[in-house]
Amino acid sequence: MRLKILFAAASLTLVSACAPSFTAQVARFQILPPPTGQSFTIEPLDPAKVGSIEFATFAGYVRRGLIDAGFVEAPAPTSATLIAKFDYNVMPGPTQINSTPGWGGCGGWGCGGWGAGAGWGRYGGWGGWGGWGGGWNAPQVYSTNTWNAWTEIHIDRAIDKTSVFEGRAQTNSTQSAVTFLVPNLVRALFTDFPGVSGQTTTVTFDPTKPPVLATAAPAQ
Repeated sequence: MRLKILFAAASLTLVSACAPSFTAQVARFQILPPPTGQSFTIEPLDPAKVGSIEFATFAGYVRRGLIDAGFVEAPAPTSATLIAKFDYNVMPGPTQINSTPGWGGCGGWGCGGWGAGAGWGRYGGWGGWGGWGGGWNAPQVYSTNTWNAWTEIHIDRAIDKTSVFEGRAQTNSTQSAVTFLVPNLVRALFTDFPGVSGQTTTVTFDPTKPPVLATAAPAQ
């Protein structure tokens, strides 16, 4: 019974360890006033992304984040009170060197493989020179490619171009798909938005679950 309980506990730990998660470092600087009906429009920070379908797709996540935070989308860019400028990138990162543990070695019951030398006899009782030991599987070394990804959002007042929010989220991932990385980085930026100015925080969430919407700050 004890073995069954231990096995069940180990299985639960393994399942928990395999739960999906996304982690990003988020830095924010802001003097953004609480939402009181301010309207926004979204533009690319990089002029090369003007007219890009990809940019427009990812800008939709920024739009959703701003609306959930209590702002409203302007009916036309020229009527917006806030201009949100957005950019993102995914590029090759450092290569990770990993290894798997080998089986055996000079440990456990002895050195060497099964039956090499004396077993139980005069060379030392259990194992001796020939019990359980090394030689079955050597450690395997392998490399894993990683990618560095980041998103950046600047929000300016339209009337005088004064910056009221600057935020950046970045991560290093073994996944390279821009369609996975960028939406989750935007989500990290809007977690506890607009955040405490001048702080870098670690944001972790399950990317398979929808975000929990923050309550909009009351009007001042």
